[in-house]
Amino acid sequence: MIVIGAGPGGYVAAIRGAQLGLKVAIVEREHLGGICLNWGCIPTKALLRSAEVFHLMHRAKEFGLKADGIGYDLDAVVARSRGVAKQLSGGIGHLMKKNKVTVFMGAATLPAKGVVSVKTDKGSEELTAKSIVLATGARARELPGLEADGDLVWAYKHALQTKRLPKKLLVIGSDAIGIELASFFNQLGADTTVVEV
Repeated sequence: MIVIGAGPGGYVAAIRGAQLGLKVAIVEREHLGGICLNWGCIPTKALLRSAEVFHLMHRAKEFGLKADGIGYDLDAVVARSRGVAKQLSGGIGHLMKKNKVTVFMGAATLPAKGVVSVKTDKGSEELTAKSIVLATGARARELPGLEADGDLVWAYKHALQTKRLPKKLLVIGSDAIGIELASFFNQLGADTTVVEV
């Protein structure tokens, strides 16, 4: 069995296939764990935790505590979030190894029935299997006229790796990632608005 995509659907399918006695390979073009673990739910939760602690520090007096000079280091907050994602992605790698799932890092195409071509930076390789699971996930929608440039218009990856706190922020999309990013930036002091399209 070959699984294309190593997000929550893909890596679980790969593990289950291996548990059922199949020889399993999984193909991932970016990071084990997919968007949720690397660029969505997990890193946003890490950012939110930092913002929550920052917010609580401002309320220290309510708890009979003294805290002076409260501030944050955005680079360190972002680095912690990225570190959490990297650690958990490594955990997925360990699960693949433990369950004897062969991991191929590269882009997959389906040139023929039962054939998966994997293109890596070192070349390409063809794999064959009776069963192929497509678990490629989804991509963020691009809005015409609002193409992400990393400066004025951010995609979620820009927001998760930012080096600056904007004074004002408009978040387009009220899904979990959008709301969590809006909450994070708002708690750090950005004037944040969320709209749904």
